[in-house]
Amino acid sequence: MGLLSFDGRKIACILRLVNIERTRYPSPVKRPTDPDIKLLQAIADPTRLAILHQLSADGAVCACDFTACCAVHQPTVSHHLRVLREAGWVNAERHGTSIFYAIRPEAIARFHEVAGGLSAGPARPIAEIEVVAAPIHAAEPALGSAVAVDPAVALLPIGPAPIQVEQTH
Repeated sequence: MGLLSFDGRKIACILRLVNIERTRYPSPVKRPTDPDIKLLQAIADPTRLAILHQLSADGAVCACDFTACCAVHQPTVSHHLRVLREAGWVNAERHGTSIFYAIRPEAIARFHEVAGGLSAGPARPIAEIEVVAAPIHAAEPALGSAVAVDPAVALLPIGPAPIQVEQTH
């Protein structure tokens, strides 16, 4: 057999490897487009949150000065600053060879608006919450545990208890 003779299976495998991006995902990966989601996702990372804390405390900061607050290397800082800039958290302004970043007041206002719209909901007394047994995945008990627990059943609140009405005849 020569080097160029392949059976159908080998060719299919080679084509899969060559076109890996087309065969790996059946449909394109969806990215969030809602600006509020981007805003919240950007601060969900501890490094980006530390960058925002430093900007909040110091005002405009040079990109080269973030490595101390974040304990990461400059390329990583640049990546996080790009994510914050694309999400709308920071503005970048070039001064000579340095780039200074500052928090956008509009981002703070939008964050307060999004977070301010959340609430714990109406409070309900515990007596109104019905508790039922529901199966859960079995978990191994902690070592040295003296209490035997059935891991197949857990108590979960599912809503208000039904009201019982007394009937008189």
